[in-house]
Amino acid sequence: MGFLDRLREGLSRTKQQIVSRFDEIVQQADTAEQRTRPVDVDTIEALEELLVSADVGIAATERIVGAVRARSRHGESLRDLVKDEIRRVFDAVEAPPVNGQTPHVTLIVGVNGTGKTTTVGKLANLLKSEGNQPLICAADTFRAAAVEQLEIWAKRANVDIVRAKEGSDPAAVVFDAIQSGKARNCNPILIDTAGRMNNRVNLMNELDKIRRVAARATDGAPHEVLLVLDATVGQNGVQQAREFTSVAGVTGIVLTKLDGTAKGGVAVAIANDLKLPIKYVGVGEGLEDLIPFSAQEYVDALFQEKW
Repeated sequence: MGFLDRLREGLSRTKQQIVSRFDEIVQQADTAEQRTRPVDVDTIEALEELLVSADVGIAATERIVGAVRARSRHGESLRDLVKDEIRRVFDAVEAPPVNGQTPHVTLIVGVNGTGKTTTVGKLANLLKSEGNQPLICAADTFRAAAVEQLEIWAKRANVDIVRAKEGSDPAAVVFDAIQSGKARNCNPILIDTAGRMNNRVNLMNELDKIRRVAARATDGAPHEVLLVLDATVGQNGVQQAREFTSVAGVTGIVLTKLDGTAKGGVAVAIANDLKLPIKYVGVGEGLEDLIPFSAQEYVDALFQEKW
């Protein structure tokens, strides 16, 4: 199954949630008569309700509806107008340039329960399939279960892992992992960090220390900070992203559990509200169920009439 097919399958619950109602709206708005005049109030209200219910978010919904109002006289179908504006939302988010530093150090951050630890294993597997030699660093030393879980995923992906005893200094583990990665010619180095949000100050201090130690271990590290968000929590995930962005300097998003929610529109809210690129999406529990995100394929999977 190709990436597009897997993304479509992952978005099936979201599509089921919106497709029937959207088709009704389209049929009402796309008559020959309607295309030559502004979209009527009832259609606008129905579209707003639909987008909000899919967790597209208030700001992004207002942007999309505003574009529909402004361009509805030009003969374009409502479906095309909505798809085009959502693509514009994603196009406006610029991914940071790829740093050519070797080894490439990536921090994986996020709240416990989002699928952060399993994402590290899946990402290692994906990167290995692309010809890389990843190394996993188990820097969530406060949860023994997290380290054990990560070891299982590392074995499944057949990649190396650096770990320490429970309660060890996470920054020290990160330093050792980077040095080990250099010695073994591993690249990239994926660092699983703690996901506690109950004490923001402690989390901020810990992540700041990890960043400083990583920078001492290799120039420019961390070169990427990926935040893992659970798609099923919708707008709460957007708030989590704001918290972690201010603390950890997030550069990209991994959106997990997309297959388990009818509110997959949160991807639009993330791009619009936070101006952060979505790098990967999780579409299942399997080792290979993490795929690179494509805005074009996402929009097509969500809004095209037939699969």
